[in-house]
Amino acid sequence: MKYTVSIEIALPREQTAQLLADPAHLPKWLRGLVLHEPLSGVHGAVGTQSRVVFQSGKQQMEATETVTRREPVELSGIPKETVVHFDREIVGLGMWNAVRDRLTEVGPETTLWVSKNEYRFSGLLMRLVGLLMPGTFRKQSQQHMQDFKAFAEQGKDVRNEG
Repeated sequence: MKYTVSIEIALPREQTAQLLADPAHLPKWLRGLVLHEPLSGVHGAVGTQSRVVFQSGKQQMEATETVTRREPVELSGIPKETVVHFDREIVGLGMWNAVRDRLTEVGPETTLWVSKNEYRFSGLLMRLVGLLMPGTFRKQSQQHMQDFKAFAEQGKDVRNEG
């Protein structure tokens, strides 16, 4: 299953990239995040593997995230024409997911975030979930982007909701 979602952020691309890359901010916009800890490497660096735990209602999901691309490595002084790339693979029980995020400058104060997602499922249960509920994955990705936008532009923290 493959899909692409996108959103415009009313911040300069460099600032958007720095906020996205900062692990201290993840719990503020990544709804349901319980834990994101590097098992090897440095957060955000290519090759780094992290343990990621999400909670959704009573359901908890654990996965391993591997950073497969980060360009440029240094997120300050990024040339105007450069596209920022954040790619990662996430492997969990019965699921493999590749995420390819791109940040491009739309204007001096506007960034376009495009996220290409690919999922592969193994095991009967996860294949059924992927087959019967494909929109759920797209909707969740879009929700994460909207939550990031609200955090980046207005300082909203998803942990303060409800």
